[in-house]
Amino acid sequence: MSRRPYVGRFAPTPSGYLHFGSLVAALASYLDARAVGGRWLVRMEDLDPPREVPGAQAAILTTLEAYGFEWDGPVLRQSERLDAYRAVIAQWLASGLAYACDCSRKQLEGSGGLYPGHCRNRGLPATDAAIRIRVPELDYRFVDRVQGEFRQHLGRAVGDFVIQRRDGLIAYQLAVVMDDALQGMTDVVRGADLLDSTPRQLYLQELLGHPAPRYLHVPLLIQPDGHKLGKSYRSPPLPPEQAGALLVRALRTLGQPTRAELAEEAPAKVLAWGVAHWDAALIPRVPHLAEAQLPA
Repeated sequence: MSRRPYVGRFAPTPSGYLHFGSLVAALASYLDARAVGGRWLVRMEDLDPPREVPGAQAAILTTLEAYGFEWDGPVLRQSERLDAYRAVIAQWLASGLAYACDCSRKQLEGSGGLYPGHCRNRGLPATDAAIRIRVPELDYRFVDRVQGEFRQHLGRAVGDFVIQRRDGLIAYQLAVVMDDALQGMTDVVRGADLLDSTPRQLYLQELLGHPAPRYLHVPLLIQPDGHKLGKSYRSPPLPPEQAGALLVRALRTLGQPTRAELAEEAPAKVLAWGVAHWDAALIPRVPHLAEAQLPA
């Protein structure tokens, strides 16, 4: 059976400016799409207004343009999709697939990140409460294009997870699944910190009747203190005047061999070179993440 035409995306959270770790993820998704003549979309995952930095959305788009990225179609903003998310949650609440949970963080201490099911059968009203989805006692598995096979037993490893927070904000897991389906994503290329979110998303895709995209998780950049390079650690914004050099550095981070003089080229030429020479098989594996969930 032939595959659908490639559609990929870059979906930043506007809680800060674009940093080098984001550039690596954007570049990987862009090159993977353009190397096969696919479409590449940009989506703003702006579900958490209290964490959003004023002006970050515009700054991210401006930086992408300065670094030579061109996207297809308008930018989708998750903040404009709230009614669609809430309609699905209402259906699941009515069917009993989802339920309200008023457990505090203190009550959940000591559970090791696994929700113990305190509120599963309490029948609480869906006000001033988080909304959780019931998970099956099943393994969910997929084969990442770089990291290999990954599997997770949702009941034992995660438990019933939140799809709407107690403050009413929609959880990432639901929104990303619904939006990837809406935009026709065939391929998701993103950071390896989201590798263990994928089984939850496979389950939600199953519930909604959406086809699963292919996944490719790229290595994270770790700072000297052990933290992920990201907005929450005040990672520096990307300077436009260093676009060519930083794109080449990002290519090397992704395992793509480059020649030194490429760093002197304009961003568009670096991206064109990257598209022509893209080899996803050269992206480094992340053994400590993938092997944690591999079968014996």
